[in-house]
Amino acid sequence: MNIINPATEEVIATLEIDNQESVSDKLNLLRAGQKKWAALPVEDRLSCIVRFGDLVQENIKRLAEIMTAETGKPLQQSINEIRGAQNRVEHLKLNAEKWLASEIMHEGDTSEKIVYEPLGVIGNISAWNFPYNVGYNVFLYALVSGNAVLYKPSEFASMTGLEIRDLLWKSGVPQDVFECVIGEGNVGGMLLEADLDGYFFTGSYKTGKYIAEKVASKLVPVQLELGGKDPLYVMDDVADVEQAAINAAEGAFYNNGQSCCAIERIYVHEDIYDGFLKAFVQEVKGYKLGDPMLEDTFIGSLTRLPQRDILLDQIKDATSKGAELLAGGNAPERKGYFMEPTVLANVNHNMKVMMEESFGPVIGIQKVSNDEEALELMQDTEYGLTAAVFSSDQQRAEKVLSNLNTGTVYWNCCDRVSPNVPWSGRKNSGLGSTLSFMGIRAFVQPKAYHLRK
Repeated sequence: MNIINPATEEVIATLEIDNQESVSDKLNLLRAGQKKWAALPVEDRLSCIVRFGDLVQENIKRLAEIMTAETGKPLQQSINEIRGAQNRVEHLKLNAEKWLASEIMHEGDTSEKIVYEPLGVIGNISAWNFPYNVGYNVFLYALVSGNAVLYKPSEFASMTGLEIRDLLWKSGVPQDVFECVIGEGNVGGMLLEADLDGYFFTGSYKTGKYIAEKVASKLVPVQLELGGKDPLYVMDDVADVEQAAINAAEGAFYNNGQSCCAIERIYVHEDIYDGFLKAFVQEVKGYKLGDPMLEDTFIGSLTRLPQRDILLDQIKDATSKGAELLAGGNAPERKGYFMEPTVLANVNHNMKVMMEESFGPVIGIQKVSNDEEALELMQDTEYGLTAAVFSSDQQRAEKVLSNLNTGTVYWNCCDRVSPNVPWSGRKNSGLGSTLSFMGIRAFVQPKAYHLRK
């Protein structure tokens, strides 16, 4: 499989892909290794994860350059991701032993307790847009909990996946406890046929739905972290309209908008709409598009070429229906899968850009007259990942946020993930939770003990 740098369109590596035989061999190896791994005390498994975190931080520049080369993510944003992902390691250091410990529920003639046992060997089919963040959410928590992991990095982040594997092995995680499979969707399909004890996927709704249907008869845990069409409502009482616009633009265009929790549609109160729009466009026009290896680049290349056609189609659809193009709108004539950061105003929900996932540097901004209209529009979606409100009045903001069917809500912030609280989606945004104590318990199954003296 050729690995192509999306910013240059050059082949930068060629990797051997897995086949049915190699997937089977790796699974058999993990099946045997998992039992020995699970028998270790939690603190021993945790010490390996802590060493892994240290190794990643020691090699951060090299790892960031590899990720940028294969995904097109600007180098500084790659560094930011790897540095930020360390908070998952710190969260496990503080909490893993507590949430994996047995619990005495009742003591008496018949004592009752709960013991948390690992699922076994789990399959982790991961994503390319934040391979450290979304990967850590699954495989680090699974490993600490005593599971073995058969890890399939996205074909667009395979080199990063192999680096992660090698550093886990170097940190003390046995080779028969964590292993990678390399390839495209057909290799992922082999995992669905394999005898695994759980499936944890990050990616699109379409693929997630297919996975859930395909493995349903196995009656094993399935967690899906899928996409979003995440709204932001900017109320008329924001303390600083210009700063709100700057923050909103970053939430929409960071990592080229290739984030499941990126702002994908914006609603602005009519009283501040013009001022917000002016500041937003000014901010976006100041973003530097170019070589993602340069420190001052904010907009790198898209990771996948087909996504550019989806974005151009959304722009064409919107402008044909009356949207106003205020910035961008084109694919630059240069090598690489580049797309100009694009701002559309005078949009509505008859346009694809406000209803279908964009997953790229395109945003629609719609004027609203009051909170009720904004809420109605924010609710008009098949997704339910995140939603945000900018306002100086917390009570007013929370009134809107409390009525939204999403897994995460933000007041005066956005595009943010913390290991302290669960990360979950509703409707077409997924099933289950990672992070928090729920993300630790997601990888174990309870066993109830009734012990009579």
